[in-house]
Amino acid sequence: MRIALDPYMYRHLPIPQMVDKAAELGYQYIELSPREDFFPFYKYPRVDKARIREFKKALGDTGVQLSSLLPLYHWAGPDEENRQAAVRNWKRAIQVAVEMDCELMNTEFAGQADNALICEQQFMRSMDELLPIFEREGIKLDIQAHPYDFCERNNEGVDLIRGLDVDFVNYLYAAPHTFFYDDGKGDIAPMLKYAGDKLTHVIIADTYNHRGSSNLRYIVNPPGVTATVHQHLDIGQGEVDWDAFFSTLREMKFDGIATVAVFAWEERADESCRFMLDRVKQELLR
Repeated sequence: MRIALDPYMYRHLPIPQMVDKAAELGYQYIELSPREDFFPFYKYPRVDKARIREFKKALGDTGVQLSSLLPLYHWAGPDEENRQAAVRNWKRAIQVAVEMDCELMNTEFAGQADNALICEQQFMRSMDELLPIFEREGIKLDIQAHPYDFCERNNEGVDLIRGLDVDFVNYLYAAPHTFFYDDGKGDIAPMLKYAGDKLTHVIIADTYNHRGSSNLRYIVNPPGVTATVHQHLDIGQGEVDWDAFFSTLREMKFDGIATVAVFAWEERADESCRFMLDRVKQELLR
């Protein structure tokens, strides 16, 4: 079991200071999500050999390890030119992972929920190009379904990954997306069990049920506008069934990566990250 910190709330810190902060908070692993000086959202990586050396030195100095790298690109977007650019970005990101001695990357299905069929076809086209590179370089890939992705549902996401039929691509369950995964029911145990042996990664943060109160938990104007809303809160601040989440993971003998990914409290980031680490340890390191 590796408990990692997504340091997005510390993205303003230079990389060495960000690594120092993770160590100070008690984390042994970092899952590096997009930041402007490394993997910006949807853009070509901003990484050179000097920055890689700097990052690796900071990890070595603190004893913190890199559990995974998390780039986000439009590899399933309906626009073919943008898809090709995303594949180019992915190729460089994979090269960076190799240079960082990081054997795992994770990401989202991406695309657009209102153009799902075309986006799935674009995703498969990208996978045709990239899977041989992942395999050649020895890099594993974990993929999550995300709100507004062409695939938002848990079971469909698991089936898509199973359909690729390669052992180095697996499924990531993101707890803050729970209510998108089964249309607001939030019945976690059967979703985790459906993923079964393909479940190698979880993201831990709380959220509200956007389907609650007759779909009036959030009021969006104008009514009917295409939008998705969720949070990444501390455990206990939302409506995720944490007893079911943790007990099911224990029952499944989950031994993958558990990433703390709270984004909502930059003004109390240290307190939030320490609280989350303590809670996850209590639940999963019994």
